[in-house]
Amino acid sequence: MTALLEGLAVNPAAPTDLLLRLLEPDFEGVWTTLASRRASFPDEVTAAIVHHPHPRVRGALARNPFVDPEVRGLVVDDPEWIVRARLAHSPDRTRPVRPLPDPVIDRMLTTYDDDCLQELFFSRQIPFRFLLSCVSHPVASVRQLAVNVWTHLSDGERAALLRDPHPRVRDSARRVLETDDAEAMERRLGPLPAPRNHGTTGILVNHRLSRTVVDWLLHDPDRDNSWILAHNHSTPPDVVAGLVDHPDPAVRLELSRRDDLARALVDVLARDPDPRVRTAVSVRPELTEDERAVIDRTVDTEEDFGPLEHHTRPAPDPAASASYARSRHPLLRRRAAKDPALPAALVALLARDEDLGVRVLLAHNHPAPPPELLLRSYLEHRGPARDLLTEHPRFPVAGLGARFADAAVPDERRLAVLDPELAPTVADRLTRDPDPAIRAGAARHPRLPGGRLLALLADGELGGPAAANPTLPVAVMQGLLG
Repeated sequence: MTALLEGLAVNPAAPTDLLLRLLEPDFEGVWTTLASRRASFPDEVTAAIVHHPHPRVRGALARNPFVDPEVRGLVVDDPEWIVRARLAHSPDRTRPVRPLPDPVIDRMLTTYDDDCLQELFFSRQIPFRFLLSCVSHPVASVRQLAVNVWTHLSDGERAALLRDPHPRVRDSARRVLETDDAEAMERRLGPLPAPRNHGTTGILVNHRLSRTVVDWLLHDPDRDNSWILAHNHSTPPDVVAGLVDHPDPAVRLELSRRDDLARALVDVLARDPDPRVRTAVSVRPELTEDERAVIDRTVDTEEDFGPLEHHTRPAPDPAASASYARSRHPLLRRRAAKDPALPAALVALLARDEDLGVRVLLAHNHPAPPPELLLRSYLEHRGPARDLLTEHPRFPVAGLGARFADAAVPDERRLAVLDPELAPTVADRLTRDPDPAIRAGAARHPRLPGGRLLALLADGELGGPAAANPTLPVAVMQGLLG
């Protein structure tokens, strides 16, 4: 019986009064399922969940990745810590997270405890643009967050943080400046040889190095020292040049990514024996298209190529994206394909690209990809984010039943149940498919014949999906409640 009630709880056609009944104590077993459902809530049901006496229900709404963030934000002032913590936590690690509304973030930043705030900072729910705006916030602890986007602030905004009336804000801003102060780095590092731990490693990797520390790293036997020198932006040119023949390819790979790498060293690494190094060099900005073309590079086609959370990063440079889109190098075209603001003409160009990664990245990351590209990407790439493509509003569902109902591969037959005009006889047949996901999808399909639908309610496996079918008569739904 629980499976049937869970099906009713997620049924998109379930009436308001039925959903409200499911929130009563007699149906405690389906509370979380109801509050976590994909289908939207009627306003009255939303209000009942937000004010439900049990925090488990309110917490499930706080973690629901399918409802609008504005709905999740309704529990921002919940009296229970666990509900607030669940709102602060990422709602779903398997799909891109949508940002919370600015007023909700502001409320959390100014009222939540440190444990909840740590969850929020790692949750990917704060937009990059919000962090930029923190520089002028009236609350000092929020202004302090602006130092995390220091390089994206104007000179005036940085100066304001350095003379902020609150000492914590001033200290945080000064610590950012200290990363470019070799003497300050030596004071933080302490006497040499320095102990090796996360703290000292962070200083060595990110702070400007004095020549004394550079010489110590060169002569200290720790195997990570060469990589640190290859990475650190302040490593002297003579030391950088001395690493170009380092036996560890990871060190040479890190060298190849340096912004200040001398052109002579670029040419050396372009002939490196390791394909990863050569490939990294091949996308350097100082190279011409012809120079890139002669580098023996390796382009991986087995990556995930999934969606990015664009709100958490600065917007790409439109001119750079346009240049990348027309490059002969597939890795640069992949960079362009990640830009959600790519103009329609370049979207059309990259949708026909010969590189699988370009096409799939475009399908995942542009808000208006060609529908045929979404389907092609689903069929050609089997990365972990593949099923997200079928949730895109532009995914072409018409005709999928006729095309894929008899496909040999289950992943393709699953497309058939997305077709809103699936033939009733085919829907009936697919409820007996060898694949359980296809059987469940067919049981939920609104074109499933009524007789078969009612019969499935008594099926131990498919009763729940059948109860979620939106064509189930309301009288039957009510009857399932007893």
